[in-house]
Amino acid sequence: MGRGTVVVGGGQAGIQVALELRRRGERGRITVVGEEPGDPYQRPPLSKEFLDDGYDAGRLALRTAEFYREAGIDLLTGERVVDTGDGVLVTDQGRKLPYDRLALATGAAPRRLAVPGADLGGIHHLRGLADARLLREELVPARRVVVVGGGFVGLEVAAAARARGKEVTVVEAAERLLGRSVAPVVSDFYRRAHARRGTTVRLASSVTGFDGRSGRATGVLLGDGSRLPADLILIGVGAVPRTGLAERLGLEVDGGIVVDACSRTGRPGVVAAGDCTVRPHPRPGRGRIRLESVPNALAQAGAAAASLLGREEPDTSVPWFWSHQGDLRLQIAGLSAGYDRCVVRGTPDEEQFSVLYYRQGELLAVDAVNRPADYMAVRRALTVGAHIPADAAGAEVPLKTLFCERTAV
Repeated sequence: MGRGTVVVGGGQAGIQVALELRRRGERGRITVVGEEPGDPYQRPPLSKEFLDDGYDAGRLALRTAEFYREAGIDLLTGERVVDTGDGVLVTDQGRKLPYDRLALATGAAPRRLAVPGADLGGIHHLRGLADARLLREELVPARRVVVVGGGFVGLEVAAAARARGKEVTVVEAAERLLGRSVAPVVSDFYRRAHARRGTTVRLASSVTGFDGRSGRATGVLLGDGSRLPADLILIGVGAVPRTGLAERLGLEVDGGIVVDACSRTGRPGVVAAGDCTVRPHPRPGRGRIRLESVPNALAQAGAAAASLLGREEPDTSVPWFWSHQGDLRLQIAGLSAGYDRCVVRGTPDEEQFSVLYYRQGELLAVDAVNRPADYMAVRRALTVGAHIPADAAGAEVPLKTLFCERTAV
């Protein structure tokens, strides 16, 4: 009888690895160990609907406790792996976890700002349920909220705070919102849309520190010498993959745990999945990429489980993402980096439009705001290898009617 499989990380990727192993016929012991207390849960709602007072936290659960028991998955929560040996892990509670096969789904941690005052009370980072609960609690008395970072999480929290009647300012160091993810036309749309809803957006503004009183932050200091008064501050400037365990195991780490398309590390019997990894770019010749999304976590988990069972099932799925900022529903399919042309469908001022991205005439991706049919059509085209000609994409006809075969270059 073998020692079984240990999955480190009780988030979406880790749980999915365990579920996929069972679904694919694995009968041996499966243990999932995670640092957070309580049952595993969904993270996406934490920056959105969870921040509303009426949201029931029970809706976050990925599965019931009974489900894990019936599936024969040993779930250890509130324990952190602190040591590694030859085929054994040791937790901070002294528990030894021997394994034949190992899956790392250690996730990522919020990036911190190294500026004076960053350790004051009232400054929040949002990654886990405990963070979200504290943020929701402190939103109640707060009147002035400052969000540092104009990325997806920052804008989602800003929208949630505005919906609760707060005075909200978003501070972004770059020249535009979502600058690493979307075209300027989409960035400009979100700036205008949030402003229409009462949020102040400060672009090209660096944060140099925080001031406070009695150990609690009361203001954000900016590079131009100005100060923004604040009762509550959220820092949303990205996440850093958690690779410490991988490094102790001697695995290759380069901006994340390096895996192939089958989620395999360079060590036999050890796989990794989710936000902690860097993987081959879906487009050959583009190097590696780190994708932070639930769909990527699920797809990588499936590939990882197959690899642990000796099967080669590379993840070839089309990356997709979403961001709900109040009533602004953004859906993304594909990866737009490196585009040289974009085509806008619809009217941004009407808050229903999409942007198709192309490189040398080849369709790369779509950003669709409150326009789900365009999102679904492009995602389908990318999945089946169909093409949508750029010169025709701007016409107000269903995109699915424009599908054609790619023309060889």
